[in-house]
Amino acid sequence: MKYFLIMNPASNGGKSEKKFKEIFKILDEKNISYDYKATSNPDDAYEFSIEANKNKYDVIVSVGGDGTINRVINGFYDDSGRRISNARFGVIYTGTSPDFCKSYHIPLKTEKAVNALLSGKSKMIQIGKITHCPHFNEDLDGRSLSDYNGPIKVSFFACCANIGIGPALARNANQGIRKAVGDKAGTFISLIKALLNYNPSKFTILLDDKEEIIKSVNNISIGITPFIASGIKVKNDLCCPDRRFYNLAIKNIRFFNWPGIFKKIYSGKKIIDDHHITLKYAKCIRVYGCSKNPELEFDGDPNGFLPCEVETAHDPLEVLIGV
Repeated sequence: MKYFLIMNPASNGGKSEKKFKEIFKILDEKNISYDYKATSNPDDAYEFSIEANKNKYDVIVSVGGDGTINRVINGFYDDSGRRISNARFGVIYTGTSPDFCKSYHIPLKTEKAVNALLSGKSKMIQIGKITHCPHFNEDLDGRSLSDYNGPIKVSFFACCANIGIGPALARNANQGIRKAVGDKAGTFISLIKALLNYNPSKFTILLDDKEEIIKSVNNISIGITPFIASGIKVKNDLCCPDRRFYNLAIKNIRFFNWPGIFKKIYSGKKIIDDHHITLKYAKCIRVYGCSKNPELEFDGDPNGFLPCEVETAHDPLEVLIGV
């Protein structure tokens, strides 16, 4: 069995690197053959993952946070959403907000995570494919990808994509506040800050070609797993191999609505549609451009711009879970 570890020393404010020696020691004591590379920038994880897939490693392991996980997963796929190898995916988590691991019950303690890799027990999971613009283009306000002849980018996500306050929330949280006050508190403070500075927008959404114009939108979450961000979760009806996504729209909220909305999105209880929050399902979701709030965020990092189209990748991903 050939293992390849993609290790992000900058994860968790640089604390990730302190765990590398422990990981190596456990693997060496178990006489496991492995290779590894350490990233020096976020794009390295993606490039190393492509390289490892092409070099026929059996297991490719992300050692870092959710951002590293996302970039390693992207290296498993070509632009058509097909796997480029039969490698399995593993995680040794060293980040701050373990939404992927919580979604798929992957151990967070280092030794247990390594044992999960070595157990061989795995699960097939659906991966979201998101086609979007790599750069902001004001001319695409209110228009779809089919109206655009410029470059497009194909990306993949495992948990959730957000449009609206999501990118600002992620950017605020990633600037170090979680390191100072903790994951959940840092995300909550970042959410408050994003809400205070956000001007709601109008978006056009197509759910399996059924068009809907939503005004005064605060956020749109397009997800596979319950976890949107640290502590924020959505109870939904999806279960593998369901190829649908949930589409959670939050709209028309004012300061005095915040407590009720917070209670819904932090409780993890069933969402009941009302004037402020709706939960729907679709296999293909398209969101048209919005020049006021054009940015996308998925799996914890801002990464691209509207318009976008979301569908399930052609091939699922085999993830080592150890339980």
